[in-house]
Amino acid sequence: MNIEIVTPEAKVYEDTIDSVVMPTTSGEIDILPGHIPIVTEIMAGELIVSKSGTRQSLAISKGFAQCVGDKISILAEDAIHIDEIDESAVEEAQKRAENALATMEKMSDEEVAMLETQIAYARAQILVKRNRKLK
Repeated sequence: MNIEIVTPEAKVYEDTIDSVVMPTTSGEIDILPGHIPIVTEIMAGELIVSKSGTRQSLAISKGFAQCVGDKISILAEDAIHIDEIDESAVEEAQKRAENALATMEKMSDEEVAMLETQIAYARAQILVKRNRKLK
């Protein structure tokens, strides 16, 4: 199967893989060869790609995934490979977003949604990085 993960800034990941586990709004799903066609909403969390017996983790924010035939396309606001996550920088960004959300009195719905998305993505990155340390 071929997978492509794209954000507004760049193509983050592209490869031929054996399977992928992704966080969706309906729970985690595992896409294997021969999976039925599907379009689903992705939520912030850990995306795990398996290839030749090895697993790679990426932190991903909200977006959409489509699986048709042997092609998986993921469009997300943000995605980062576990090795590129700077845990202290992410924790600082999360604190800034949480403080902004707590202290702003008049925010538009879009501003609130943007801050909530940033917080969820920061939490996903920290979770992915800390889970790796435990293994």
